[in-house]
Formats: sequence, C-alpha cells, structure tokens
Amino acid sequence: MYQKILLPVDLNEEASWKKALPTAITLCETFGASLHVITVLPEFKLPMVGAYFPKDFSKKAHEAMKETQHAFIQANVPEGIKTQSIIVDGSPWEAIIKVGKKLNVDLIVMASHTKRKFVDYVLGPNAEHVVHHSKVSVMIVR
Repeated sequence: MYQKILLPVDLNEEASWKKALPTAITLCETFGASLHVITVLPEFKLPMVGAYFPKDFSKKAHEAMKETQHAFIQANVPEGIKTQSIIVDGSPWEAIIKVGKKLNVDLIVMASHTKRKFVDYVLGPNAEHVVHHSKVSVMIVR
C-alpha cells in the first residue's frame, strides 16, 4: 500500500516525532516502505535575516543538523528500514509538501502539536497546512 513515507521532525522538539515515529516505523515494517526523515531549517539566506549571521552560518547549520539527524536515525530507526535523511531550508509546511512531491511519497506521517506558539497563531499550524495543501495522504498522529 505504501512505498515511501515522509516523516517531518524537529530535532529540537521531541513532540514533533515522539508519537509519529513509532507509527511511521510500524507502517514501514508492515508495507516494506522506505522512510524519508525531513528536517526544515529556517531560511538564513534572506537579506534581512542573513545580515545578522556569518556568511558560512547556513552551511555550518546544515552540517550540524545532518550529523544530528543521522544520529537520531541510527538511535531510533531499526536497521532493516531503508532510510533517507533530508535537510532543507524554508517554511516547514511548504518544504514538506515540496519534498513530498519531489520524492513522490505515498504518505506523510506527522505529529500534531498541542503547544501553541505565537507563530502558530499568525501562520497556522504546519500540520494543518500540510493536510490542506498535500496531494498525498497525510496521517496526523496525536
């Protein structure tokens, strides 16, 4: 039923994966699907934002996140599951949709956060945006 499953994670926010990861693993094991773990970093290259960071900050942030994500995968995903690590910049929900299309995933599994931050009131929760804009099935794990 599923061949490629996309799992968005914020490695600084355990709630973004604690319940969704076991669900994604079970689905991968059940259907023999591959797991694609995506972490979205803020866009540091924008002129207004980038001026406050060193020129190589984005590159260093990507390298650090790549190492952290690989360690996360090694510690939390069984070896038998084919896994891909993905680090991208931008708006979380837009990046999730874009990567999902590019990889031709069958399912996006993500957590629904109950903590409300100011940005959620301004932009709306990322999970809600992914559900409304995705062309593939989205499983929200609470």
